[in-house]
Amino acid sequence: MGKKVKKDEKPPPDDVFDALLVESRQAATVVLMLNSPEEDVQSKACEAIYKFVDKCEENKKLLLDLNAMDPLLRLMQGEDHTVRRHATMALGVMCQHPEVRKCLRKKDTAIPALIHLLQPEVGDLVVNEFAALAVSYMATEFSSKVTIFDNGGIEPLVKLLSSVDPDVQKNSIEALAQMALDYQARGSVREYDGFPPILEMLKSEYAIIQKLALLALDRLMQDVENRSHLREMEGISKLLDFLAKPEWSDHHVMVIMVIASLLEDFESLEHMKESGGLKKLVALITDQPAPEEEAKSKGDKKGGSRAGKKSAVVKDPKGKKGGDDEENKETAQGGDSIIPTLPDVKMCAAKAIARCARNSENRKMLHEQEAEKMLIILLTHESPDVQACASQAIGVMCENLSCQDSVREWEGLPPLVKLLATDNTEVKEAVTLALANLTSSNIPNCQEIVNLNGLGPLISALSDKREEVVANAACVLTNMAQDEALRAEAQNKSVVFGLIEPLGSSNTNVQSKAALAVSAFACDADSRAELRENDGLEPLVMLLHSGNDEVRRNAAWAVTVAGVDEPTATEICNLGGLEILQQIQLSSTRKSPFIDAALERLLDSNLSAKYALTGNLSQMNLIENGFYDPGQLKPGTKFRTLEDYLEEPLNDKRPVFFITAKQEVKVEVKEVKPPSPPPTPSKSPLSSPASSTSSFKWKGLKNKLKREVSREPIEKTDESDYKSESKIVSGKASKATKQDSKSKSKAQREKEEKQREEELAAQLQREQEAIAEQVQKPLEPPFDSNFVKFLEDVTDKIMPLVSTKEQIVALAQFVSEKMGGAIEKGQLPYFGWELPLSQVRFDGKTNVVPIGKVKMGIHTHRALLFKALADRLSIGCTLTRGQYNRAWNEVLVAEENEEAGAPKYPPSPFIVDLIHEPGRLLPVDSHEAVAYQKI
Repeated sequence: MGKKVKKDEKPPPDDVFDALLVESRQAATVVLMLNSPEEDVQSKACEAIYKFVDKCEENKKLLLDLNAMDPLLRLMQGEDHTVRRHATMALGVMCQHPEVRKCLRKKDTAIPALIHLLQPEVGDLVVNEFAALAVSYMATEFSSKVTIFDNGGIEPLVKLLSSVDPDVQKNSIEALAQMALDYQARGSVREYDGFPPILEMLKSEYAIIQKLALLALDRLMQDVENRSHLREMEGISKLLDFLAKPEWSDHHVMVIMVIASLLEDFESLEHMKESGGLKKLVALITDQPAPEEEAKSKGDKKGGSRAGKKSAVVKDPKGKKGGDDEENKETAQGGDSIIPTLPDVKMCAAKAIARCARNSENRKMLHEQEAEKMLIILLTHESPDVQACASQAIGVMCENLSCQDSVREWEGLPPLVKLLATDNTEVKEAVTLALANLTSSNIPNCQEIVNLNGLGPLISALSDKREEVVANAACVLTNMAQDEALRAEAQNKSVVFGLIEPLGSSNTNVQSKAALAVSAFACDADSRAELRENDGLEPLVMLLHSGNDEVRRNAAWAVTVAGVDEPTATEICNLGGLEILQQIQLSSTRKSPFIDAALERLLDSNLSAKYALTGNLSQMNLIENGFYDPGQLKPGTKFRTLEDYLEEPLNDKRPVFFITAKQEVKVEVKEVKPPSPPPTPSKSPLSSPASSTSSFKWKGLKNKLKREVSREPIEKTDESDYKSESKIVSGKASKATKQDSKSKSKAQREKEEKQREEELAAQLQREQEAIAEQVQKPLEPPFDSNFVKFLEDVTDKIMPLVSTKEQIVALAQFVSEKMGGAIEKGQLPYFGWELPLSQVRFDGKTNVVPIGKVKMGIHTHRALLFKALADRLSIGCTLTRGQYNRAWNEVLVAEENEEAGAPKYPPSPFIVDLIHEPGRLLPVDSHEAVAYQKI
């Protein structure tokens, strides 16, 4: 047995601290450990923080409040690889919280430090992975995008796309997808040759990487040069190959979104046409299998849901793949929430066609490829979203006239009309938009829609809750109104009544389309009457106040059309339309030719207002009965009616001259006195009611005579008839009273007497109210018997004259004779016309003076009378008001040359002298004419 050797154990040096194992359950303690000088302590503390913040969002905010950011940023830039790795992992996960990102944006060294860790030269894939993750989170804010771009973050991210680690690829492409929202970054990706690795990612075995790559491509394709660069790289072919693989159908929506961006260029569309890509797209859209069955079959082949297919790619600290929860969080950060299903694919494809068809050249090429056919097929799809997108695409396509005919020929109108009855407002909006473009300048399509019973649903759509539907329906009806037969059929279905409600909408687009539709349908008397009777003119007039130019223009045009007849024009004026148009005309920014046309139309329908406001009546403006001249009004002054002037008491203002030729109906009625009631026995308790009954009947007959006096002459009535009737009634009542008094008690008789008195009093009151309503009539101007005599005289003496010139001369002399005769030059101030005119006003107790009663008149009176008589004789002349009671008439007279073969010249304008030498024709530009017009 050997000898035991004693082991020589040296004790530790005195200046070395013994190893201490510390267990901490407080985050604050671990944060303090980050400041330890020992790298092992730092590494373990960073790893503990990573595990802690990865649990929930509240932990990230807690670490931020404990000021853990500064030591983590310092350790992330340290030399120790382990410490740097764990610090980067902790900081990368913490960046998911918005408050952490806000804190890092305030630190100038944070983003440059992260970009430095993106360099492949770092040599640590885990560091690259979490640094890219942090950058992807930071890139969600625009200010951080600018900082990342300025510090050269695009180049290292592009390099990391070729990494062998899928987690690094995923975080890098996600960061680039966020950066691609900035236009500068989109160009930098192309400069650093980032498209080849992105296209290569489409072949990745990880669904999340494919999805993020397509998202990045979709955003990068917003740049024109990027689209051209992708075409040169045959990227369209690769995208179409991706579409051809059914196992990747989950991402077909994203692919079509990228293709939609590419199709904005005509070159891309032409390339797809030549390569057969359009046919593949058509085959994809017109695929008919049920969405549920196809999705189920694909799910069985994959052995689970799509979430199961997208296996996690983020590694845990031990290097293993993460679970579903981590994958879902990272998917949400991709900025996309599309649920890829077959209806979504069809919907996105229809949107791609609509987006492409915004260009006229693209529409032409799509029409050549019969793109309308596949869109018509989608109209019958069961998904409302697909129907809406297909209708929108048809609407955009039908901006091309040839596409409109194609849709009709390929039976595209029946499904569109059928969809008008849907309850889905988005579908209805898209359908009405498509119909609006289909019917634009296309009467056959309008007729086909009416044949399909689409007129009723369109009129019903005018009361829809969705404003866009109302605007589109009004546009369709406006297009239909271009055909007279269709317009009449729509009017029979009360389309004018249906347009009244949209006129009161608060949406300017609805207001504009509704006003335009009113102008299209209010072109006949019945429609204007319907618009007037249903209070449709008031909201139309209110639209003239709109600040929108299009609304104001269409409303003015509707007023122009509706104001053709006098009742409508008068109603518009009563609603303040005339004053509104005058105010707009004075504005330098709101006036337009439409406003001028509307004002001119209202004035042409109301010549009294036209002459008062403009001081001019043309040859086409014929003075008729009821015309009155209140004098010159300032612009913007309210035009008052003749009834207003009649109600005014006599004053010292300028008289209102009135013209009428109505015959006065003279009716002679002999006043018939009611007979005195016959005496009745004083003892009879019913004698008084009987007497009141007789008197009541007589008053009713008398009032009836008074009401009928203005209608037709009344023949003399024998008083004996009324006397006999009164006696019979009184006798019957007295006899009945005697019989009743014997059989009834006194209380009963008093009760019946009181009841009859109440009934008679109520009946009398009702008749008196009815009589008062019928007797109340508007004030009427005085009758002008002199003007009627003037008309008879000129008709007998002047109308038979052969030439127009002779008629003008004779009429001028006639007017001058009736208004005081000729006045020598220079004697006009001494021509006493004011006193006789005042006497006429005083005798009539009114400011309204019939023109025929003016015995002494000057320029303004004679010119008005000449115009009124000339219009009755069909002599064309104008009436122009000057200053200081000056007015004149201008006529066109042709030169009379009786020589055979003499040249004939157009008539020349002359001013008719009605003052100094009545009948003399003064050339318009002559000195005498100028002197006649001015003082």
